[in-house]
Amino acid sequence: MPESGIRINKYLAANGICSRRDADKLIAQGIVTIDGRRAEAGEKVPAGSTVRVGKRIVKPASRKVVLAYYKPMGVVCSERDPHADKLLTDMINYPVRVTYAGRLDKDSEGLLLLSNDGELIQAMMKGSAGHEKEYAVRVNKEITEEFLRGMEKGVYLRDLDVTTRTCRVSKEGKYTFRIVLTQGLNRQIRRMCSVFGYEVRHLKRVRVLNITLGDLKIGAYRELSGEETEALYAQCGLSPTQRGE
Repeated sequence: MPESGIRINKYLAANGICSRRDADKLIAQGIVTIDGRRAEAGEKVPAGSTVRVGKRIVKPASRKVVLAYYKPMGVVCSERDPHADKLLTDMINYPVRVTYAGRLDKDSEGLLLLSNDGELIQAMMKGSAGHEKEYAVRVNKEITEEFLRGMEKGVYLRDLDVTTRTCRVSKEGKYTFRIVLTQGLNRQIRRMCSVFGYEVRHLKRVRVLNITLGDLKIGAYRELSGEETEALYAQCGLSPTQRGE
């Protein structure tokens, strides 16, 4: 039964359809209905109503799930892209529809978190929250202290007209380093390295908040549970009771 008293955009987001912002766009397009009539922005879903996006009925998720997935290189984080050979939605064989929280570009690999809990996804993608994401990076030439310090203090990206936030960077090898970011600009690490004349040869995300890639195999996923799930919700400012279990 649909949840009573929840705004329609939050209802769609909470049940894994899309973000609230994208839900507002669907509502504005007139393709969201409540009991057969066109939904209006800001209205609430009455108990017992039938909500549809197009012809698809949107039912409340009976159980909230979070997956840790090892995205391979070459996979595009999108549900629809006519130019992509491999879409994320085609790679995840899971019985419940899940949506990714924070994309990885096609040329990168590593940890991607997916869930049918729209509130969690919304919280994870809130830029002002400063959630940590850690990456292992290999570049095309020897790493210098000047490069490391320059990356740490923030880099002005001319094409985006923005200076990146300060971050943590540590050298691991002659050509490799780790970096911990608290923002997610488009191809941010590649752009930052380019400013200093470096080219990224390999980029892997190894951690998001408290969740690590661990020993996951490329293309595999695992369902989170127990203390790590509780900690993830807590770090996103959500209580365990908001998980819908």
